[in-house]
Amino acid sequence: MISDALRSRILGLVAQNSVVLFMKGTRRAPQCGFSAQVVQILDELVPEYETVDVLSSAELRDGIKEFSQWPTIPQLFVNGEFVGGCDIVRALQESGELVQLLSKPGTPPPLPTIHITDRALKAFQGALGDAEGEFLHLKIDARFQNDLYFAPREAGTLELVVQGLTLFIDPASARRAEGMSIDFIDGANAGFKIENPNQPASVKQLVPAELKELLDAGKVTLFDVRPDHERALASIPQARSLDEAGQEYLFSLDRSAPIALLCHHGMRSQSAAEQLLSEGFRNVYNVRGGIHAWSETVDRSVPQY
Repeated sequence: MISDALRSRILGLVAQNSVVLFMKGTRRAPQCGFSAQVVQILDELVPEYETVDVLSSAELRDGIKEFSQWPTIPQLFVNGEFVGGCDIVRALQESGELVQLLSKPGTPPPLPTIHITDRALKAFQGALGDAEGEFLHLKIDARFQNDLYFAPREAGTLELVVQGLTLFIDPASARRAEGMSIDFIDGANAGFKIENPNQPASVKQLVPAELKELLDAGKVTLFDVRPDHERALASIPQARSLDEAGQEYLFSLDRSAPIALLCHHGMRSQSAAEQLLSEGFRNVYNVRGGIHAWSETVDRSVPQY
């Protein structure tokens, strides 16, 4: 558990510096690729900012993760607000939001445009009837997890009126909410469905039958991350090896190109897919169950091992 002294130190660093990056290494000598990427982005946008080397102290390295409730390093704070890690910083840079965030320290963000469907509006209005003295709040954390809840108005929140419905949103969430839509789905699994165009890319899962449809239609490029001796045991004809030539071809593709990754059972390919996201690819699939599942459900002529 983070000590009171360390929490006070972190709070002081965040409060005293409009931009502070907790990273591995220093601004001039990053010690990991993700920290180096964020430093490169910030160097292009901000003349001066504070960096804190988490490798200098195991207590600090673990403490900042508990402080922000974020599991990885680096971590960027701007104007006292936690922004996120490398993927989020890169996504904000690509959307143009990061430069706005960095250039206007201390100023509230503009109110976002949010679309609420008639079904969702009706559901909110019904719930408001039972929420005496409370208001609807929307919170979007750094992982783009959404929380809709009723509570008294919270300090520092912005008031937003959408189609006659009043909701309150904190500044950090407002920066992440532009263009999002909220719907309500009826049925056995009734609930709100939220779509946010600002959410960073994540690895999407494909079952083998879905992969076959995409391959047959020529809508995805498949890469096999297994070593040569495993591919010799079982393979899919359309799959490219991720050897030197395969990697050269992969990185020649547009970063928005649909890419699927395959291994034996889907675990190594998941890790490789997540790495591709960090390289800027935005449309990455992992084949769930790997070539073993392909053999079981699509093509039994492919040997199992």
